[in-house]
Amino acid sequence: MTKIKIANSELDYKTIENLAVTIWQEHYIPIIGVQQVEYMLNKYQSVNAIKAQLKEGAEYYLIKYQNIIVGYFSYCKKEESLFLSKIYILSALRGKGVGKTAMMYIQSKAEQMGYSSISLTVNKNNEASIKAYEKMDFKKIKKMVVDIGNGFVMDDYLMEKCII
Repeated sequence: MTKIKIANSELDYKTIENLAVTIWQEHYIPIIGVQQVEYMLNKYQSVNAIKAQLKEGAEYYLIKYQNIIVGYFSYCKKEESLFLSKIYILSALRGKGVGKTAMMYIQSKAEQMGYSSISLTVNKNNEASIKAYEKMDFKKIKKMVVDIGNGFVMDDYLMEKCII
């Protein structure tokens, strides 16, 4: 059984940081390389980065499967849609409905807040994730290249799912 818990403590943020290291090193090194993964983990997924994002209005959640924390997600409120900035699940749990349950939770939150869509960005070369999002009715809206500093860019698709 999958459960969702809001992340609201130093221990939760450290758990997310540790999960990010495990998931990102496995999943993203083949896509963007070691240096960019290390840079992005520090910039976006460290405890300090998480705390800064929370101050700016982001919300983080832990995903538990059979009482073990197996992933996390974060979203923030945007004017036009709920922006899902992060959703990551340990590779051993992918394909077991964990991500689908998390997305249903996110969609219900978006509906409660009055949003008609959920948006996210995904690396253009992250084919498995793109297919998973498309299976959940997300559509590619546009291509985006964003300079994130230190000589790195995020080369992404903006994807969106209409929920109303």
